[in-house]
Amino acid sequence: MAREPQQLPAVHEAWLPREHALHRPRHGGRQLTALISALVFFVTPTLMWVFGMRPTEIENHALAGFPSIGDGWGFFTGLPTWATDQLSFRSAAITAADGISRGIFGESAPHDQGGTSNSGPLPGSPPPANGQTPTNGTSLGPVDQAGYRQVIEGTNGWLYYGVDAEAKCAPNRPLADTIERINEVRDIVLSSGRKFVWVVPPDKSTMVPQFLPSTYPGKDCHQAAETPTWAQLDAAGAMDLRPELRQVTAQIGRPVYTPLDTHWTDEGALALTRNVADSVQPGVTATWQSPQIGTYTGTADLPKLLGRSGEKTSTLYSLAPDGVTDRAGPIITNLDTPYRHSSPPLTGTVDTPTLVYGDSFTIASSRYLAAAFSNLTMLNYSTTKTTVDQAVDEFVNAKAVVLETVERGVSAGSLPFFDDGFIQQLRTKLAQHPVG
Repeated sequence: MAREPQQLPAVHEAWLPREHALHRPRHGGRQLTALISALVFFVTPTLMWVFGMRPTEIENHALAGFPSIGDGWGFFTGLPTWATDQLSFRSAAITAADGISRGIFGESAPHDQGGTSNSGPLPGSPPPANGQTPTNGTSLGPVDQAGYRQVIEGTNGWLYYGVDAEAKCAPNRPLADTIERINEVRDIVLSSGRKFVWVVPPDKSTMVPQFLPSTYPGKDCHQAAETPTWAQLDAAGAMDLRPELRQVTAQIGRPVYTPLDTHWTDEGALALTRNVADSVQPGVTATWQSPQIGTYTGTADLPKLLGRSGEKTSTLYSLAPDGVTDRAGPIITNLDTPYRHSSPPLTGTVDTPTLVYGDSFTIASSRYLAAAFSNLTMLNYSTTKTTVDQAVDEFVNAKAVVLETVERGVSAGSLPFFDDGFIQQLRTKLAQHPVG
């Protein structure tokens, strides 16, 4: 006679006797605590937003936008970055963490770059020669390991952007591949009849190394990679501003970078503007005059990454292309969409329609670029507010293209216009719209 199959008891598993094999406690108190914590975490930022509190930019990039459903899996991978950037109290939390760390441990909070990939050389080891793949077979990718610092605290109160070191120690791609891609962009632009200039502003840690601390994460590979990096950039035809910046430093008796900001002072901005203008139109700067007209003070970017505040002071200059008429204007702080500047041609101005496709160093130089070019468009290549089609159209509209990429961006290979879709669209559209 077949036995009837046993059935589970018609009671909740939490109600079974404790010694029963199927007993599962409800954990009511802990579940309630978890639910309340989750509710506070998700609702509090929303309420803060409703009552007027807004997140602020505390890093060297614009706040991440909400990811698009059309991004596929990118929607889910983009959510953490968006959520982190949108925390209204993030700056206060960083300040609190820094204060606690200094009070208990006697040092600042590490603010690690912690990420997910562990490939590539470990901090402190030199990168593979000539940007080749490591012998262990792993590919170079952003290490983002705990240990790298967003901010390196130097001597005499100087701060450095930690990505300067991380970019050389753990690049997204070998430098040779980065240069090959930039050369591909250069060839596309030149073959369409347009002029092309590639300028690389040096990192602050490259130009003012004397205040770096005696030790910091990635120091060995950072310093070992600097000379070969610039040798490859020079061989690739990148505009190297280091010699002129050293001359200016000697003339003014101080660095062309400030202690608390990762960008250069106006002397660096003028050096970039002058060299770029002469490359697009040789000899055009012969009539230029740029005397000092004062100083100005602004908010420094690096202290914010430590939850602090700080200021930077820079000398202000005029720029008279004809030697008389001052054309320098305000700094253009937002290049997420194309910024177009036009002014009547003048002796000493570059009148060729020019696109400067750059990063935050273009912003730092924008006051003088707008003075030097009478038909100028500036656009940030890292923007999410301008589509690939729109960016490529700016190349089409220009007869000269200036690509400005800071040293750490080139070292890391983290340049968004390397996307194959961008390069292919650029090749197609410029071939369709050549210039004579």
